[in-house]
Amino acid sequence: MYRSHNCGELRETHQQAEVTLSGWVQTVRDKGFVVWADLRDRYGITQLIFDEERSSKEIMEIAKSLGREFVIQVKGTVIERTSKNPNIPTGNVEVLVSEIKILNKSLVPPFTIEDQTDGGEDIRMKFRYLDIRRNPVKNNLIFRHKVAIEVRKYLSDQGFIEVETPYLIKSTPEGARDFVVPSRMNEGQFYALPQSPQTFKQLLMVGGMDKYFQIVKCFRDEDLRADRQPEFTQIDCEMAFVEQEDILNVFEGLTRHLLQEIKGVSIDKFPRMTYDDAMKKYGNDKPDIRFGMEFGELNPIAQHKDFGIFNEAELVVGIAIPGGAAYTRKEIDALVDWVRRPQIGAKGMVYAKYNDDGSFKSSVDKFYDQEDLAKWAEATGAKTGDLICVLSGDTNKTRTQLSALRMEIAQRLGLRKKDEFAPLWVIDFPLLELDEETGHYHAMHHPFTSPKPGQLELLDTDPGAVKANAYDLVLNGNEIGGGSIRIHDKQMQSTMFRHLGFSPEEAKAQFGFLMDAFQYGAPPHGGLAFGLDRLVAILGGQETIRDFIAFPKNNSGRDVMIDAPARIDDLQLKELHLKLDL
Repeated sequence: MYRSHNCGELRETHQQAEVTLSGWVQTVRDKGFVVWADLRDRYGITQLIFDEERSSKEIMEIAKSLGREFVIQVKGTVIERTSKNPNIPTGNVEVLVSEIKILNKSLVPPFTIEDQTDGGEDIRMKFRYLDIRRNPVKNNLIFRHKVAIEVRKYLSDQGFIEVETPYLIKSTPEGARDFVVPSRMNEGQFYALPQSPQTFKQLLMVGGMDKYFQIVKCFRDEDLRADRQPEFTQIDCEMAFVEQEDILNVFEGLTRHLLQEIKGVSIDKFPRMTYDDAMKKYGNDKPDIRFGMEFGELNPIAQHKDFGIFNEAELVVGIAIPGGAAYTRKEIDALVDWVRRPQIGAKGMVYAKYNDDGSFKSSVDKFYDQEDLAKWAEATGAKTGDLICVLSGDTNKTRTQLSALRMEIAQRLGLRKKDEFAPLWVIDFPLLELDEETGHYHAMHHPFTSPKPGQLELLDTDPGAVKANAYDLVLNGNEIGGGSIRIHDKQMQSTMFRHLGFSPEEAKAQFGFLMDAFQYGAPPHGGLAFGLDRLVAILGGQETIRDFIAFPKNNSGRDVMIDAPARIDDLQLKELHLKLDL
């Protein structure tokens, strides 16, 4: 038996007990006649004591040879600590060691295995197995486990069945690039790793499973950032014989359950907002509604005044920064520089201070009088003491730029509180998006999304106006889940493929298996997929999903720990009938 107790378990009630512990040496303090060592495992830390009066010469020699991260086993007696440590649960006791065995020595680790480490991200990624020993990473993985367990509990109680779907599938166009896998037994042919189990969960509905879920890996070969990984995890769900309202109710319930069980937070209302309103009020389709600063469109009151920049703009729009009238000219200039950065792309920013005495002072006083600026304040909801910031230009770009400014200001003002949760349903998305480069429409979600009832005919006359029977669940400015009511009729699906530019032959080659299934009694169905990584990060109060993944990739999609991806040898290439042309 390597241990009778773990390193976070011993208390004063265990005094005089004979125990066996195993773990890693956290630190060693050698005072000559006495040696203390902190022994760590997943559960906590226990202090060990060796002294010349009560420990043998052999044990003292071993204790003095211990280094950081040595793996050891000790036996001894639990005694009261003379100098107690209130910062750890085991801080009132220590173990007087009577036997010690070094199970494995360790090199000096490349960074300290402590909560506040001296290791940068690159070195910690390379030695991720050491990083996992640190409490912040370990606790994040345990937290993720707790969330996953609660998801399974809730969905199982709601009658959902967990079904696994294949990882080696057929390449189908779903918006991002596929990762492809060559087949040795089928020369010149390739599998693809699934971007999502979309078609399989629809086939499960055709198969009569009625309520399906799966916590599943998905794969997309796309550019990466802090909140994106080439392999990520979804809570994938589908239901038969449902309408949009049924799905929203079920997954509001799941979100409430997680917030209550994981965070102790009770949420009553999940507001709903149309996509059009979200874009108009917040400039993006996943607005953070924990704070205000809604957009105020100023075209009717800011144009036709001799200010050419506004007159030539498709959209003039502003927000009011609480307390911003107190900003110095230097602070305002810094905001102007911030929106001009290439990442934001604005050409400049107009501002107006709403002074405490009710007067206004703006950067365009030459063109707008006090009455005009009062109308700006009314449109943006500004109060005395606020600063009105105004951007103008192309509608979509300007909204995106002002949205970025809104989020930056909220971060600076401390309005994005990690212990406050504000869920929101965004509904009525456009069914199709126009690709400005090609002039062709593509599906905003995926090609199996159903249009809103009664709007199918608009596909022929005004495709951009068709609304999707789709919905996203937003939490604190992040999309944590999205889904739709699916098309379950072969004729409607054929119509959708045609409008997306698929010939009948291409549609059959790509999705013939699904179209065939629809001929055998497909029920009305729909579903939703949560991004587990993002959901866990938000519940954990952090921004980066990488912190909640055991072995993540870096921003280049590389696993620097195992050095992947990597070349394969010539024999493997030959077996796979592949030739490199680099």
